Amino acid sequence: MSQGTPSRETFVIVGAGLAGAKAAETLRMEGFGGRVVLVGEEVERPYERPPLSKGYLLGKQAAEQAHVHEAEWYDRHDVEFRPGVRAVSIDRPESRVALSSGEPVRYDRLLLATGASPRRLQVPGADLQGIHYLRSMADATALRAALAPGGRRVVVAGAGWIGLETAAAARTYGNEVTVIEPEATPLHSSLGPEVGGLFADLHRAHGVNLRLDQGVAGFWGAGEVSAVVTSGGQEIPADVVIVGIGVRPRTELAEAAGLEVSDGVLVDQSMRTSDPAIFAAGDVAGTYHPLLGRRIRVEHWANALNGGPAAARAMLGQAVSYERVPYFFTDQFDLGMELSGIAAPGEYDQVVFRGDVPGREFIAFWLADDRVVAGMNVNVWDVTDQIQALVRSDEQIGAERLTDPGVPLADLV
Repeated sequence: MSQGTPSRETFVIVGAGLAGAKAAETLRMEGFGGRVVLVGEEVERPYERPPLSKGYLLGKQAAEQAHVHEAEWYDRHDVEFRPGVRAVSIDRPESRVALSSGEPVRYDRLLLATGASPRRLQVPGADLQGIHYLRSMADATALRAALAPGGRRVVVAGAGWIGLETAAAARTYGNEVTVIEPEATPLHSSLGPEVGGLFADLHRAHGVNLRLDQGVAGFWGAGEVSAVVTSGGQEIPADVVIVGIGVRPRTELAEAAGLEVSDGVLVDQSMRTSDPAIFAAGDVAGTYHPLLGRRIRVEHWANALNGGPAAARAMLGQAVSYERVPYFFTDQFDLGMELSGIAAPGEYDQVVFRGDVPGREFIAFWLADDRVVAGMNVNVWDVTDQIQALVRSDEQIGAERLTDPGVPLADLV
């Protein structure tokens, strides 16, 4: 048991996703002998979300494989898992969390891992049946049932990661797929136009119809959606609609408690909020990143996987500096890739490539003043460590060396 954490203490974790579950696991691994209470709104025990738009949605992965722990793990490790229970409010002076079950729970340390919720389209017809959002296992189950028969007309609103992954799944099932995106390329805000255009080529090559530079103005239908109206006035027939226009961090609980919030619950590099007894991790946390010298909020799987344990160790009084390079992966059709760093427009001044871009076996590097700020390996494997080392190095590296496959990546740092 860590010093300064006597067994009488109670640590409460609000949010039973990957970050919350891994925090609970880490508390026990680190020897904490006190009470651990894990509160989750969903009736499902904690699970990982990437399969929802990948393997599980495609019918290649069972729901059981997405769970973080087996069902018996929580009792075996004396973790009080409260499924189907919502945290209603935080009483900071009394160090209590009010729960929807009616039972308040006192805390010595509190972790907010409340995640994020999908942004909703506020347009006419948005309440029609057949319009899907994807965040939970239940959402994915319903969407899989809608897509799996094939032969349906599917319209996807938004060409971000969720939009493209669900579009690929829908097409793989044999559906007719149209993607509507207000930017000039898919993934424009995540990767910029240079690499976003490569994902446009990928989807077009697999029969996806892309309607770029236009948004969704509304939906038509009598009870169930039958068409999507674009901002350009076009009417696209639809049996199934998927909306993937991003998420909002679930900060309501923190805001009501008076914690500092701005596009997430603000935390320092040790995951601590403006209240020294309260921490935040995962999608909801706007974390100060020492490498970047500013706060960032990362919505990806790896951030929950690693951020939850980091917060748990900080709750135990350990010295923590959470400075992992942001990491993300995707699988779409025959393309698999890993992204390290931040490649959003405004973060870089040029993109260079190493390898076979037309054959979709390459590495892309985003550079700012000849420094690598992000790298993406596409169908090229076992290079993530080297790419992350390049991002961390903050060294000026000429584009000629980065693009030369004869120069090993390890030699560039």
